[in-house]
Amino acid sequence: MSTLLQKEIKVNKILATSALQAKALDDDARVRILQILYHKQLSTDQIVVELHKEGCKKATTTIRHHLDVLKEAGLVEIVKMEEVRGAVLKYYGTSVRVLGHKLPPNFENDFSKTIVDASVKLEKVIKNIAQTAGSKMKKKSNTKNNSATNYEEYLLVEIVNRAMAKVFEENGSMIQK
Repeated sequence: MSTLLQKEIKVNKILATSALQAKALDDDARVRILQILYHKQLSTDQIVVELHKEGCKKATTTIRHHLDVLKEAGLVEIVKMEEVRGAVLKYYGTSVRVLGHKLPPNFENDFSKTIVDASVKLEKVIKNIAQTAGSKMKKKSNTKNNSATNYEEYLLVEIVNRAMAKVFEENGSMIQK
């Protein structure tokens, strides 16, 4: 027997999500719903209209199902309820921004130096965060094994992710045009 292919795999990105969230995102309509709800509060019917504008023709009952899946995964929530002609109208919102793009084929080569430079700077920032939040993280994980280390890394990724989201939301585009 001869080896036909052997490739070393290096971890180059971290996806911090739960299995429930990953399952919820495994449907194009649900990803579109999250994108539509970015900075908006919409009712189910308004979401259906927005999806139709994008060429996604789904029935209202299907969209309600998708909203239930997203709600169960913690990706959307009811942000407002109004009484309309004796019925309750629910409005949905999200605190999740989905950046769903395909990287260009030459991304690794074009940005390798920037990634290395940013890694050096981020290492210092992340070490500082880990020292500052270390005791809180250890209390939350309260075990001394790989699972605890994994959880502590997850918490660090979440802290950095949320801080980055805050920076982007407060500053708009960081790219000079």
